[in-house]
Amino acid sequence: MPANLLIADRANNRVIEVTPDRKIVWEFPRPGDLQPGERFRWPDDAFYAPDGKSIVINEEESHAVVLVDYASHRIDWQYGVSERHGSARGFLNGPDDAYMWPDGNVGVADIRNCRVILIDHDTKTIKTQLGRTGYCAHNPPKTFGLPNGDTPLANGHVLITEILGAWVSEVGWDGTLYWTTRAPGIQYPSDAQMLPDGNILLVDYARPGQILIMTPKGQPVWRYAPRFGPGMLDHPSLAIALGNGDIALNDDFRNRVIVIDPKTNKIVWQYGVDDRRGRTDGLLFIPDGIDLKPASWGSPD
Repeated sequence: MPANLLIADRANNRVIEVTPDRKIVWEFPRPGDLQPGERFRWPDDAFYAPDGKSIVINEEESHAVVLVDYASHRIDWQYGVSERHGSARGFLNGPDDAYMWPDGNVGVADIRNCRVILIDHDTKTIKTQLGRTGYCAHNPPKTFGLPNGDTPLANGHVLITEILGAWVSEVGWDGTLYWTTRAPGIQYPSDAQMLPDGNILLVDYARPGQILIMTPKGQPVWRYAPRFGPGMLDHPSLAIALGNGDIALNDDFRNRVIVIDPKTNKIVWQYGVDDRRGRTDGLLFIPDGIDLKPASWGSPD
């Protein structure tokens, strides 16, 4: 691993930061971090904010998105009402992949409302919406079929993944559709990412699972899909490319985060023990999200 890795350890109700030598150096929530009345359950994804001062976490089954201050370990912003789902102002229904954008606003794929929204950080109102609330069919940019990924792109566009039909689309926040394509051979696409060469990396949230790199036209470039043995994946939900070309991913139901060398298709780094759940050091329980910490940010305070 080239740098620390942030892991949303979903069924343990925590987010941890792990060093390349597998030491936990940051954790939320620690005893006392949650204030009276605050809830924190089922962290599905966790991403560093662009300035490194916050962690953006979506609690998919708790229907909330929170910002946790990295230094103080305190929740300092929330959108969505914990344990209550809805589509009215201030409510979400299955939020996934919440990211902070460079302007400080928060984008999220609101899966069961079938929309991708950009939330104004200051006013907690929806600044921009892609898709029509409650209309769950693939017809971008008008409607989307259960969108579960909304990755920010360097050009300011958003890369949207749809569960229904295994579609991936590049869309501008102004509603411009740049392209849309189906992921070949994928049952349940999850969290598409754009690679530096313009190809698309995504995983198949299934057993056995897959990792796929494809072109924006849907042509496969590389596929990792062992059907048995130590390399088999069980419901992986997010893969990211490392600077050296390796692929890091969370393998949810095998309770591990792994790094695969696509040249050899071998696992070259791992946190968690295959098929063993736990909370003590070295163990995970349904890890559901990862993010790589820029090495330039240094160590936590």
